[in-house]
Amino acid sequence: MSIPVVTVGQSRDDLVGGLERLHGPVTVVRRCAELAELMAACQSGLARAAIVAEGSEELTASLVDRLGAVGVVIIALTDNPEEASRLRGLGVASAPSGVKPAALAGTISDAVARQAQHGSSASPRPGSLADPGAAATVVLGGTEEYRTPAGPGRIIAVWGPAGAPGRTFVAANMAAELAAEGNKVLLIDADSYGASIAAVLGLLDESAGFAQACRLADQGLLDTKSLDRLAVSVATKAGTFRVLTGITRAGRWTELRPAALATVFGHARELVDVVVVDAGFCLESDEELSFDTMAPRRNGATLRCLELADTVYAVGAADPVGVPRLVRGLAELVQAVPAATPRVLFNKVRPGTVGRDPERQLREAWDRYGPSAAISAFLPWDQKVADAALLAGSLLLEVAPDSALRQSISNLVCAPRQQSRRSSVPLSTARRRAKA
Repeated sequence: MSIPVVTVGQSRDDLVGGLERLHGPVTVVRRCAELAELMAACQSGLARAAIVAEGSEELTASLVDRLGAVGVVIIALTDNPEEASRLRGLGVASAPSGVKPAALAGTISDAVARQAQHGSSASPRPGSLADPGAAATVVLGGTEEYRTPAGPGRIIAVWGPAGAPGRTFVAANMAAELAAEGNKVLLIDADSYGASIAAVLGLLDESAGFAQACRLADQGLLDTKSLDRLAVSVATKAGTFRVLTGITRAGRWTELRPAALATVFGHARELVDVVVVDAGFCLESDEELSFDTMAPRRNGATLRCLELADTVYAVGAADPVGVPRLVRGLAELVQAVPAATPRVLFNKVRPGTVGRDPERQLREAWDRYGPSAAISAFLPWDQKVADAALLAGSLLLEVAPDSALRQSISNLVCAPRQQSRRSSVPLSTARRRAKA
């Protein structure tokens, strides 16, 4: 069976005509005037392959993913070695503009065969819930297959339902504690609704480092060095960590494309030991119902963060409103990201909203009404300490190193202290009680 192909750009007539005269592996079914027309033709199911003869610089990771989702491979014609290298980073096969029709037809056939073979695999690329194009792995037409970069670093995602349970506060202090232990840490603000890491840390940065990184990744121009340049250094008396600040306006959420985000995370794993992500709260994944075509998904960034994370912490407020919200949110999380196994954190634990011995009360209620996820830690309510950190644009290990709240977060993420009991009682107090 012949492979239907669409083209865009002023490709040589002898090339297109040569493909048609082969009467074999490929058939040119449409010549498009611009990339948008090619996209529409491919999404309608008209073609299995697309030849981009001109305008390859307009190709992005998001576009490649979307075409891959409908089973279309892309071959770009370029004589620029740098552009060919960029295209390889996006998973696009390239060929010189003077390629012979028979050679181009062979490249198209190989690319389609590789994609069909991968599509039958039992383990597709993760992330299909976050982006409609993410389920399809793009395969080059030659012998080299594109893979998202991935280093040895691990990713910790901090998520929580609506209602300000303290996601950002917890994520920032987790990053600080991990850095104090000697780890190379990158803190990322991936909230597409209310990014606030910069405000919590007292940063005046307005560059939206994470959006810039995603934009470079979408264009195939991001590498580890450029990612390091975009990150801001935050120094504490115990250690230094890096920060990619969030979007400065909620309307910029379209810059946080899931396909690009996966590339950013891959390079971040190479750059640091631990990546801590402040994820958004919303998990809805049905935005495409409002569109006739594959539109960007606002919550795709949150979903992709949770899909790629090695550890997911679910933060809930320990009060009569926050607990039910967390229960419902965890049910949505399991449905949206089945592979996630969240660790539950109760934040702002205090007797005034739960009753005497709040930890026991919460455990009993959780065992009776909560989901299967176990409670990993209780973070005590200490408004004075939290306000002091926020006012100073600083962190707990700076303003209140001996506070119970700081000790609880430290015990949670720092390996040497993980054997300590998960309690709101500070270690120094626990030792004094043991001696008594």
